[in-house]
Amino acid sequence: MFQGKKILLAVTGSIAAYKAILLVRLLTAKGAEVKVVMTPAAKDFVSPLTLSTLSRNPVVTDLFLGDSWSNHVMLGRWADIMVVAPLSCNTLAKMAAGLCDNMLLASYLSATCPIAAAPAMDEDMWLHPATRANIRRLQEAGVHIIPVENGELASGLSGEGRMAEPEHIVAFLENVFFSKKDLAGKKALVTAGPTYEPIDPVRFIGNHSSGKMGLALAAELAGRGAAVQLVLGPSAIHVNIEDVEVHRVTTAAEMFQSCQEKFRDADIAVMAAAVADYTPAHTASEKIKKTEEHLRLELVKTKDILKSLGERKTKDQILVGFALETQDEKQGALRKLKAKNADIIVLNSLRDEGAGFGFDTNKITIFEKSGEEIAYGRTSKQQSAKDIVDRIVKMLYD
Repeated sequence: MFQGKKILLAVTGSIAAYKAILLVRLLTAKGAEVKVVMTPAAKDFVSPLTLSTLSRNPVVTDLFLGDSWSNHVMLGRWADIMVVAPLSCNTLAKMAAGLCDNMLLASYLSATCPIAAAPAMDEDMWLHPATRANIRRLQEAGVHIIPVENGELASGLSGEGRMAEPEHIVAFLENVFFSKKDLAGKKALVTAGPTYEPIDPVRFIGNHSSGKMGLALAAELAGRGAAVQLVLGPSAIHVNIEDVEVHRVTTAAEMFQSCQEKFRDADIAVMAAAVADYTPAHTASEKIKKTEEHLRLELVKTKDILKSLGERKTKDQILVGFALETQDEKQGALRKLKAKNADIIVLNSLRDEGAGFGFDTNKITIFEKSGEEIAYGRTSKQQSAKDIVDRIVKMLYD
């Protein structure tokens, strides 16, 4: 996909600038030609010499160098895509305001190619209303924002604002700009995240699902041309993906209702959410006081979303479910495949290191109604999403 593509990498003054080194390596390894432009502040975080060596091209940092002038117009016209990574809070504000006081900004303002940006900043800065407004201005100008990630930040805190990992940026570029649109015209329904079943106004029954796998699937489907309806349970993930419409829900009942409404028009449905199997029979209207030694909760089964969709599925719809098992993994997945009338069951095992809830990686096995079984090694959730969607596409068109 990247072979022969011309990519202008714009690096700003952020601690995440060190990741530009790996990003250049990944892009050049895939056959792309990379040129780098840096802000003066970026040179304090990563060496232009390092990026020049890896990209095999001179790094541009100044509008004027000695008695020569750097042609910012030609850089923007040379590139097939400009990628700002990391995008600092300061450069974000300048781009949103149309300022032009360095070579990177001059290249941005004169670029005729598509532009993507990977923000990187502390959580409080990322969530500040001024930052949110600046992000919206860039999106209105046609800039594709690569979703930030949740994790350890330079401040020592943990939260949103972490720049997407280089391999995730590469996957985003593949999906949005360079992949085949083999799902153009198709409509997809995806569920992601946990559900919270209220015990009282304070407490709930939930699970550790982060929603990362479902989000990766929504991004992959959208990147390949599908119009995606994402039904997202309570999650800290910020979703900002073109052609993905987000519907936030909290309980299993709310997710069931949302899926029932949207499934009719879906060509593809991928049920990646970790939906609660049981919910309290009664929800207390006031906080339950800790007065007794024991507290007994009566739980009732929630409605089975996957099974209900399997009962309604037509021959033209593809239904994908997930199975997270701790024992008898294969047998459990095969039983689910048959009982739910699914076309594909994706098996996760909590026995596998780096798989399951909360991780950025996954290790899956795909079981298809045809009897085919495909096991994959541990990889990023973005790659797992690509593998799953590849099987969906094959099933649609074979």
